[in-house]
Amino acid sequence: MERFRKTMRRILFPGKAVMIPLTILSAVLLTSIFAFDFRQNIFAYLSYMLSAYTMMIICLKASKQIKKGIDLIESKSQHVNRYLNDILFRTHVSLYTSLALNSIYAIVKFWSGIVYHSFWFGSIAVYYFCLAIMRFMLLRHANRNAFGEDQIAEYKKYRICGAVLMVLNLALTGMVILVVTKNYTYRYPGNMIYAMGAYAFYNIITAIINVVKFRKQNSPTLSAAKVINLASALVSMLALETAMISQFGSEESPLFRRAMTSATGAFVCLVVLSTAVYMIVRATKNLKRLQQQALND
Repeated sequence: MERFRKTMRRILFPGKAVMIPLTILSAVLLTSIFAFDFRQNIFAYLSYMLSAYTMMIICLKASKQIKKGIDLIESKSQHVNRYLNDILFRTHVSLYTSLALNSIYAIVKFWSGIVYHSFWFGSIAVYYFCLAIMRFMLLRHANRNAFGEDQIAEYKKYRICGAVLMVLNLALTGMVILVVTKNYTYRYPGNMIYAMGAYAFYNIITAIINVVKFRKQNSPTLSAAKVINLASALVSMLALETAMISQFGSEESPLFRRAMTSATGAFVCLVVLSTAVYMIVRATKNLKRLQQQALND
């Protein structure tokens, strides 16, 4: 296990001797692909994978440096110190922030769907609106009760979130099928795709870390909030892939586009479905146990 951790650390956090040449190589490869129009061969796809890996490690390295900067500010600011060390306060701030960003993102996608007549943008907007409603429900509960105080009420909210995710996953599956069969595509204007790519990679990494981290907290509300973040991050990665293939791929490679979208879409839908089922089963099991305990007392 320790060897696996060391290997993963070397992969995710390579030294400057690896990182600098890797960044230069990725930039040269992408420039060559666009300059000489090599976008329809295996060389281009391998270059995209290398560039994606490079972007991921740059985001991880940047987040590490940001954390060092925050630690420095923490020693000088009382509010920052509270945010970093008070998990309940940080979670409240996180819920408010994620609700605001989620709502803004959904509105932007909905507006883009209308302007560009994009079914995909509109569908993503509806998905994020539903996630925003779940976040609002959790935030409303958190404002009225301390985390972990009313386990029965929290598990009921947790189960509702699982049920909603299951329904949303059916809609997401239908969206993926339509994108694959009808060959729906879209492109981000200008260089916005690079900003969206950096955000998507950062979002998925932090979401996975938080899901694992907050499992230790005895609060289903906290766990549900982090699961919603993970579902949101997975869909943003799927949307990013669709945009990247459309923007950087060749118009003459529909089979590759469909294969990649199908594989990633199936993976995302399977993860969301498995998570939703786990939430429902876990909540039902614990509710029965807590209600039985309440009757015995």
